[in-house]
Amino acid sequence: MLSLSLRRTSPLGAACALLLALSGCHDGKGASSAPSLPEVGVATVAPRTIRLADEFNGRVEAVDAVELRPRVSGYLQRVAYKEGDLVAQGALLFEIDPRPYRIALDRANAQLQRARAAASLANVQLKRVQTLIDAHATSQEELDNARATAEQARADLQAADAAVADAKLNLGFTEVRAPIAGRVGRAVATVGNLARADDTLLTTVVSQNPVYVYFDCDEQSYLRYNARRADPKHRAIGADPVRVGLANETGFPHAGTVDFLDNRLDPQTGTIRARVRLPNADHTFTPGLYARVQLVSGRDQDALLVDDKAVLTDQDRKYVYVIGPGDKALRRDVTIGRGLDGERIIEKGIQAGDRVVVDGMQRIYYPGAQVKPKALPVRADAGAGNGTGNGTGTGTGTGTGTGTGTGTGSGPGSGAANGTQAVADAGAPAAQ
Repeated sequence: MLSLSLRRTSPLGAACALLLALSGCHDGKGASSAPSLPEVGVATVAPRTIRLADEFNGRVEAVDAVELRPRVSGYLQRVAYKEGDLVAQGALLFEIDPRPYRIALDRANAQLQRARAAASLANVQLKRVQTLIDAHATSQEELDNARATAEQARADLQAADAAVADAKLNLGFTEVRAPIAGRVGRAVATVGNLARADDTLLTTVVSQNPVYVYFDCDEQSYLRYNARRADPKHRAIGADPVRVGLANETGFPHAGTVDFLDNRLDPQTGTIRARVRLPNADHTFTPGLYARVQLVSGRDQDALLVDDKAVLTDQDRKYVYVIGPGDKALRRDVTIGRGLDGERIIEKGIQAGDRVVVDGMQRIYYPGAQVKPKALPVRADAGAGNGTGNGTGTGTGTGTGTGTGTGTGSGPGSGAANGTQAVADAGAPAAQ
């Protein structure tokens, strides 16, 4: 009976204890404070002048490339260069056994001496017959024969002289020299092997400075490029700024010029082949390397840009948060354009002076939520120019960029995002 009574009263005691605990909580002197507003970083939108640019993939190619083959046949006697070296035009690369060609030259010289002797004798005989014909001591037939013999001797002398020149030329061809200045490849044929004239591949030589970058330009970019060229200031092809970057480089640090545009578009691919000429004094570019090409193909225009990470996605719609009255984060659907070095062109949806949230969007739990805006430094206009300027990053350190633009991060300051982009401009005549 006793145990039963205890079991029945235990729930009641627990309830009383809970009520006492709750009342103890309300007896405290301090009341809970209101939650603080979430802080977000905002940037004020301002119009900027930009210049459209397109990016393409290309390949580096040498201006001159030669497959070196011997002009005379013979056994290789010496390889006179170090594989992979830079060589000057006319440098000795291979030597073919010259002894058979020296013998041929000696034989040709002997034939030349013989022809000279025969020509001299023929001239003496012609003079003798002419003397006799004046004295009416010989016939006209003898004179004609003497003249023919002298003419034949002179022709034989010319042939012998040409044979000597040919033998000298062949002897000179036993020394295979570089036809152009450049970097020489591996020796395909080595000492002791038979090299056949105009057949055996000995090595290859490719020029190094300057180089070409070939790329295929799509139809829309080509039309924009042509529209820019129609401007009197940019009528010449060489006036169009082109920037090039390698796979391991940030941005487009190398300046070049378009020096060739094909005469027709490929109807199957819808592209046209173009070529950039680049100086390569420091041998940065090697033929065959992948290269990224940025071609300025648009006109200057004003645009509104925001930080790329401020643009959010809701299925197929793009939007940003704008600080409205009462510091409320309002959603604005936008139409985006091209990218520019970490920023995005906004074609529709915002206007100059709007404060756009660029940091802390995850702290906005619903559109219209009240926030605590914190102004972030305004990004300066990216400068434009054919030269290479310094771009100051928003991270730590500064980087080298094209023009005087700002970069993001701690590495090189400027450079282009992948894909088609726009180039901001501070009023200079050419853009990155």
